[in-house]
Amino acid sequence: MSTVPPSSNHSSVRPEASAPFGLINLLKAGAAQLMVLHHLAFYGPMADQVRPELPGLIGWLGNEARIAVQLFLVIGGFLAAKSLAPKGWASLPFQPLRTILRRYLKLAPPFIVAMLVAVAASALAGRWMHHGSISAPPQLLQLISHALLLHGVFEVESLSAGAWYVAIDFQLYTAFCLLLCVCAGVGSQRSRALAGFALVTLCATMSLLHFNRQPDLDNWALYFFGSYGLGVLAWWAGDPERSPMGATCLRLAILLPALLALMIDFRSRIAVALITAFVLSLYGRVRLPSRGMASTVVNRLGNLSYAQFLIHFPVSLLINAYFTRFLPASPLVQGLGMLLAWGASLGAGAAFHHWVEQPLNRLFSAPRPARAAAGVGRYREG
Repeated sequence: MSTVPPSSNHSSVRPEASAPFGLINLLKAGAAQLMVLHHLAFYGPMADQVRPELPGLIGWLGNEARIAVQLFLVIGGFLAAKSLAPKGWASLPFQPLRTILRRYLKLAPPFIVAMLVAVAASALAGRWMHHGSISAPPQLLQLISHALLLHGVFEVESLSAGAWYVAIDFQLYTAFCLLLCVCAGVGSQRSRALAGFALVTLCATMSLLHFNRQPDLDNWALYFFGSYGLGVLAWWAGDPERSPMGATCLRLAILLPALLALMIDFRSRIAVALITAFVLSLYGRVRLPSRGMASTVVNRLGNLSYAQFLIHFPVSLLINAYFTRFLPASPLVQGLGMLLAWGASLGAGAAFHHWVEQPLNRLFSAPRPARAAAGVGRYREG
């Protein structure tokens, strides 16, 4: 995670405070690659040719690998807490509508561009092959609902694989803002923090025990708030200034509801979310220096993860169509095509990040007032 130092008093910023969160970037980078490979294996058709030779690998990538989305959900809550309520309460005056709009303007513009690219890719790929992964020309309602991040709520067909997650992330962020808004009316900072801990724990517990077991709710934040809320609690539990008793209580708030949910109805996705959140509560704030090839690669891939997630499917679709139309259907050739699509998604993600995501973020980011406390930087939300 990159940080931007405050505009004044640069000398007060500790060198380690500008280093990225190493574990966060590692998890984001790894989860993004798993999601790319999952979609390659799930949607085919190159994977269909490779499957007879590598049935176990293609089967795992096409099914179990999707569990990587739990890492994104937990990390999303972790980073939302860091951004909105780093000490457990939102700074007053808290402006939820402005905060939610800022989040929308961060997520939606690059998402809309990526969806338009996906529409164009489907049109071109449709000239080379007939396959279920190719979307029909979009209707007006589809385009509007995607632009508003409401395509899941309206239950319209997604224009690209993974489009549902962007809408869910926005819903979860909005829900967290509203919870903080409820707590903002409580008296002291300590009271607001306790109210926030209680509300997040309650909502996460309800999601884990009930809502996450209702498949019909998987277009709504309620279904996913268990994992997201565990991430929020993980950030608060990892505060080095928190008392040992307070940190222990927060870690118990992570462990107990999730373990109870697993005892009632074991779900591997919840087990992954629990492990991720607990590890982040211990090591999520560890900063690694940007020096060295390994850390540079990890940090770079972590920063590119959203762009790669947005653009990988149209890239993979075009390569799938080209290999299906013009090249032999042998497992070796099609397997090389899958590797090419994976590598191309990385390159396309880097280009999209540089030429689309960052310029749009600069265009739509309103100037924020400088932090009052010296040495506290403005963090880029994940």
